[in-house]
Amino acid sequence: MAVFGLVSSVAGFIKVRYLIDKAIIDNMVFRCHYRLTSAVLFLCCVLVTANNLIGDPISCINDGAIPGHVINTYCWITYTFTLPGQHGRPVGTSVAHSGLGNEYNQERTYHSYYQWVPFMLFFQGLLFYMPHWIWKNWEEGKMRMISDGLRGNTIIGPDERKGRQGRLVRYLYESLNTHNSYSFGYFICEALNFINVVGNIFFVDKFLGGAFLTYGSDVLKFSDMDQENRSDPMIEIFPRVTKCTFHKYGASGSIQKHDALCVLALNILNEKIYIFLWFWFILLSILSGLAILYSAAIVMMPTTREAALKRRFRSATANQIENLVRRIQIGDFLMIHLLGQNINVTSYGEVLSSLMNHLNEDRPGDTPSAPSTLEMAPIYPEIGKYDKEKAAMHQEYEA
Repeated sequence: MAVFGLVSSVAGFIKVRYLIDKAIIDNMVFRCHYRLTSAVLFLCCVLVTANNLIGDPISCINDGAIPGHVINTYCWITYTFTLPGQHGRPVGTSVAHSGLGNEYNQERTYHSYYQWVPFMLFFQGLLFYMPHWIWKNWEEGKMRMISDGLRGNTIIGPDERKGRQGRLVRYLYESLNTHNSYSFGYFICEALNFINVVGNIFFVDKFLGGAFLTYGSDVLKFSDMDQENRSDPMIEIFPRVTKCTFHKYGASGSIQKHDALCVLALNILNEKIYIFLWFWFILLSILSGLAILYSAAIVMMPTTREAALKRRFRSATANQIENLVRRIQIGDFLMIHLLGQNINVTSYGEVLSSLMNHLNEDRPGDTPSAPSTLEMAPIYPEIGKYDKEKAAMHQEYEA
């Protein structure tokens, strides 16, 4: 029940979009970072701290000279070790456990990460939420305000819907070409997502002593090997049984060495958590990289923006969409694109049709007339001064 209560407290972090009238201000890949990945990491943090799942995280046995609670505490707060050369040998005949054996002239692998795993998982969850937090504060609820009443399953009358659409069109028209900082913040946070997931791969690799980069591929290779000639990489990185050395003074004042075998029950969960995270981080980094490439195409190629608008604005012709894209900047496009994810297709088409009508009415003629000197006088004061002097000379001449 304690575990259920902890998991329930984390479950509220995952928001069901269709049950909550919440504005969408990003794409699906973006949401995979701060909703799905952060929730998974926080859930894993809860699981590894729930002692009633696996019992004590460490339990050590020794020759009886050291009390059990003392050796358990000592080995938990310091480190334990295994012998890499003893992995893959027959258990029960050559070695007592995988990675344990004769220590004489043997290289050791020290394991001191296990007490920091919950803190690491919690910190990673915060890292994956950070880009969304930055973008949410940058966005300042603008999409929620302009789509209010047209979003979700709100039922309103035709007149009220027309009125809200009119206000939305008026806002888009009057604020045209002022949203570039809006799009700049979005693309920066999208790049932060990619940097964060790639950085987390190397961060975890450093945390696990350089064993995470090839962890998933090693597990896949292990499954294809012959059963008699293979060593489980999960046990090598997350050993279930390790050794710990405790020194103390004897009765005569000499230093005594006591070896203990420690069972790390927590590694049963750790090995599963990190094999999942390895595959998920790889997939998420690929998706994030593709999302950045798509955003780059949106910025640099107007035809990509036209194709994106056409998916939602189906009632418009290709020429109409092309003209609209040519009249707006990238910040306006992002605003319109996100708006299409928050309101239904019918309202979206009516809003963009009205916006295009406003833009067409505002379009100057094919041969615009040059401004007169009186119109340019406020911009260039010397022109007005010259006209006044010319008029005075003309009056003197007539007199």
